[in-house]
Amino acid sequence: MNTLNPNEVEKFQAMANEWWDPQGKFKPLHQLNPTRLEYITSKIASTYHRDVAEQLPFKGLRLLDIGCGGGLLSEPMATLGAEVLGADAAPNNIQVAQLHAQQTGLTIDYRHTLAEHLLEEGEQFDVILNMEVIEHVANPNLFLEACGRLLKPGGLMICSTINRNIKSYIVAIFGAERVMRWLPVGTHQWQQFIKPVELQGMVEQANLTLIEQQGFVFNLLNWRWSISAKNLSVNYVMSIKKPIDSIDKKDYSLVRE
Repeated sequence: MNTLNPNEVEKFQAMANEWWDPQGKFKPLHQLNPTRLEYITSKIASTYHRDVAEQLPFKGLRLLDIGCGGGLLSEPMATLGAEVLGADAAPNNIQVAQLHAQQTGLTIDYRHTLAEHLLEEGEQFDVILNMEVIEHVANPNLFLEACGRLLKPGGLMICSTINRNIKSYIVAIFGAERVMRWLPVGTHQWQQFIKPVELQGMVEQANLTLIEQQGFVFNLLNWRWSISAKNLSVNYVMSIKKPIDSIDKKDYSLVRE
């Protein structure tokens, strides 16, 4: 068993060259990125008692950006001083990410790999960014469990995805793909969206602790994203911690045979 979904990988392979084009097929992510970064940096800073106003505030922290795409989150984390490993199942994404990091002078360890393969290699991280990925994998429970095992005890995982309801179909699929043409038709599959209560169950099953959940809300009037404590109807994010006394059993049922 593994988490690879070949159909999803193929979609992102085809779009890989557009990752850093703010007007291209990843325009919605470029628009969302400042809000994602605001949330991510605040949670890492509060968890590890860092001052983001200082130079390289995340120095000494090892961070995994799982499903890193072209590096839209990996690069800002490296700029803030974190030791970043960016992993993606699509090799074209990794090539684009590596090239862009070279152009910007950043040192980032990009790898074409899966979460369960990193687990097999004995990797461990202080922080895992699991952003807009879980709805694209073959087995969300397996994926989240593997990510949980990659976290050090006391570590932080930030996981965002899309709710599954009528509104999310209208906004994320019909609106974004068919009306606004922000994304190619078929980028998302509504049945693969995950309700917050379902994700919370996966978190608990993986022996992790949900700290909080927030919504990412797009305002059509001012054309901006914002963070909401109540509105999780479409895009939402969870802060998850691994208990400090957690001890992983040496069970490699997750890794490839």
